[in-house]
Amino acid sequence: MLELSAAVAGLATGGAYALIGLSVLLTYRLVAVVDFAQASVGAFGAFSMVALLDADLALPLAVLAGLVVGALVHMGLGLVMVRWFAEAGEGVKAAVTIAVYLGLVAAGLRLFGTHPQAFPKPFDSPAATVGGVVVTWTAVVTMLLAVLFAVLPTVLLGRTRTGLLLRAMSERPTTAELIGIRVPRLSLVVWGVAGAASALGIMIVAPTLAGDFGSQSMLVTPALAAALVGAFRSFTWTFVGGVGLGVLQGVAGVVESLRQYRGVLPFVVILAVLVWTRRRDRWDTAA
Repeated sequence: MLELSAAVAGLATGGAYALIGLSVLLTYRLVAVVDFAQASVGAFGAFSMVALLDADLALPLAVLAGLVVGALVHMGLGLVMVRWFAEAGEGVKAAVTIAVYLGLVAAGLRLFGTHPQAFPKPFDSPAATVGGVVVTWTAVVTMLLAVLFAVLPTVLLGRTRTGLLLRAMSERPTTAELIGIRVPRLSLVVWGVAGAASALGIMIVAPTLAGDFGSQSMLVTPALAAALVGAFRSFTWTFVGGVGLGVLQGVAGVVESLRQYRGVLPFVVILAVLVWTRRRDRWDTAA
């Protein structure tokens, strides 16, 4: 029963991992950038929300403002990519996002301090009881948002004209611009949506984790682990990877021998996926 309760509690964290991981995947699929700055951008939005709450702004307006901050900060990074690195390789673009990540962490610690912040818990009440285990509204809302963010891009890319334009933009940006697609404008929209989604994911998961800016920025690690499970292509498997990692960490938290290793589980998943995906090359070389 204790393990089941921990697994259910891990659904909220896993849903947030999935939401940020899906944002990473969306950025990669549509603008061809592995974005290491995604979680720090989301943390900027989430901590802006807390600052506005402390200034007596109503919660819905503070949440909306935090999402706008996350979107604008990410659009700023997107503008840099569009203007100066549009033709650069994936390695160069990833290096730029790492530099931006470090800059945002430094700026965030300067602006919001190193001490934990008190995040609101509007969905902390019980939603249902399953097998004697209480499921909170936080877990329900997080899972619904993650499912929505996994389904919408899949439908958009596979079944709509806008999705066709977005795929053309991601695969042949120069050619797409020559045939009249407004690549810079579409790119900035993608960067903005992904930034707002990251901010929303961190707003939800922040009350259950360490509430300081540095710890929230490190959520990029489980997000990248989830995106790797989806091979940086599948929205469905990225969702499964994020939720599975959250549940795994929840169960590990109640097992005495595993509790101290919870924090390294995302790195273990990343290493396992990388080794698994390279197995055929290694076996072919050995043969």
